[in-house]
Amino acid sequence: MPFRPLVRLIDRLAMTDRRYAFLFEKDVSGEAVSIDCETTGLDPWQDEIVAVAAIPIRDGRILTSGRYEALVRPTGPVGATSIKIHQLREIDLAKARPMAEILPELMAFIGPRPLVGYYLEFDVAMLNRYLLSAANIHVPNRLVEISRLYYERKYGDAPPGTEIDLRFSAIAQDLGVPERPVHDAFNDALMAAMMYVKLIDYIARGIRIPRTRNWDP
Repeated sequence: MPFRPLVRLIDRLAMTDRRYAFLFEKDVSGEAVSIDCETTGLDPWQDEIVAVAAIPIRDGRILTSGRYEALVRPTGPVGATSIKIHQLREIDLAKARPMAEILPELMAFIGPRPLVGYYLEFDVAMLNRYLLSAANIHVPNRLVEISRLYYERKYGDAPPGTEIDLRFSAIAQDLGVPERPVHDAFNDALMAAMMYVKLIDYIARGIRIPRTRNWDP
């Protein structure tokens, strides 16, 4: 989101529920949180979250045992198109809790730690919808977009005309991340976490990701 620092400042002043004030505190954890949401569609202003997973990362270690994971019961129907993607039917979500109960837990779990993800802007836009309703704020956390890190390591010095592939599956394959069934909140958050750990290591050691030249077979 453009002007994030300004939005963060305005949100801090305009916040209507002070229980979320901890999100604006300085992060001293040294950790990040990989997050993924599965939804009923791609419109953050109309569609709803049906599953969310958040996995802490500390010192290059992915702390799956300390993750937050929840199914969410939406207020509206789950369309056939979205069911084909994430395989979550209305009957699977019938006993899940509503987002009104999950949001405070999820945000308390995340705290002020940076968020990591692939196409993270969408997940954050979905969370913004609920946070705006609950506390009149946007997600204030620092955002770390996997595809941006990957682009910098692989294509940052590429000549004009270089073919660029930033698909999730292509990045995972290129980084040697084990393939797992996608469009599952936990699997996607875990794979993003593995990509992040590899890319941060590459950055720390000054390693660039090799590109196949156009004339290579």
